Amino acid sequence: MNYRILGKTNLSVSEIGFGGEWLERHPEEHSIELIHYAGEKGINIIDCWMADPKSRDIIGKAIHENREKWIIQGHIGSTWQDGQYKRTRDMQYVKPAFEDLLERLQTDYVDLGMIHYVDALEDWNSLQTNGFLDYVKSLKKSGKIHHIGLSTHNPAIGKKAAESGFVEMILFSINPAFDMLPANEDINAMFADTFEESLSGTDPERADFYRSCVVNNVGLTVMKPFAGGRLFNEKASPFGIALSPVQLIHYALTRPAVGSVMCGYDEKWQIDAAVAYESADEKDKDYATVLAKAPLHSCKGQCTYCGHCKPCPANLDIAMISKYYDLAVMQDKVPQTIREHYLSLAHTASECLHCGACESRCPFEVKVSERMQKAAELFSK
Repeated sequence: MNYRILGKTNLSVSEIGFGGEWLERHPEEHSIELIHYAGEKGINIIDCWMADPKSRDIIGKAIHENREKWIIQGHIGSTWQDGQYKRTRDMQYVKPAFEDLLERLQTDYVDLGMIHYVDALEDWNSLQTNGFLDYVKSLKKSGKIHHIGLSTHNPAIGKKAAESGFVEMILFSINPAFDMLPANEDINAMFADTFEESLSGTDPERADFYRSCVVNNVGLTVMKPFAGGRLFNEKASPFGIALSPVQLIHYALTRPAVGSVMCGYDEKWQIDAAVAYESADEKDKDYATVLAKAPLHSCKGQCTYCGHCKPCPANLDIAMISKYYDLAVMQDKVPQTIREHYLSLAHTASECLHCGACESRCPFEVKVSERMQKAAELFSK
């Protein structure tokens, strides 16, 4: 298992995470065994947005003997009322729900205290004035949470969180389909039966959100990497083609600022399928060739950081240079954080030989040599 530093939290998280929302589907013993198995495979981060007692109890019983090895994303504002889940900002429910979370997880803290499910601007504004954020900050001060996080499906909210100064990491929905959709306060829009055939490339607002995360050193963990399983089925996929778990995990992990991809599991073989990413070869990881041939999708001319351009005779990491270039070019002035990331590369764009070998391999027909020249000029200013 490979591990990544999750932004300014400095936590080392496994590239493959454990999304816990399916735990309650199974007998307690089965789900506890799944968590144990995931831990044996090197997974060390688990998300608990669920408010139901069964899911929380399962996680608590599964990790109590080695609590220090697990990084918990515990959600604040996810409550259990009248036998069902309800998201709320009402403090009479929020506080006891979080205390219940600690008790059932058999711990006195969670590593990442997640402001739960903020997709609307009105919600973002109100939680800062109704006592909710004050409560979250008090939890951090008391040590009951170690870092403040936030979960959202809306890049507009994600950007505000990344630039807020108090949010340290974000749980965000990432997959090739969602990346093409414009910001929306209604998550159901992401699961429409059909999308416009004109969808092409990463939506600019999502790209700007990724840039903000890099600039502000706000790490991302990923939810919905498989779009609820739709992307495994060519008939359900908006692209008209099927992608594998390894390809979709690779896509998510090549987005800026991403630390871990939170996958849901019913059985051990699904854990194996996700962890197989760590030993997969480049052919198995290759999402780009598949997407480039998809009948309902086009990224022509746009770098997706897939790595097909390798190897470079000048040893350039073209994908990373392109990533930093795309993040930097959105601004009138190159953000210092991105400049430092670029300059830390072993080889920079100015060393490009303009041989064109990379362009012959690019499935999206990106003019790589031209991009390297533009990147060299941009970062030399």
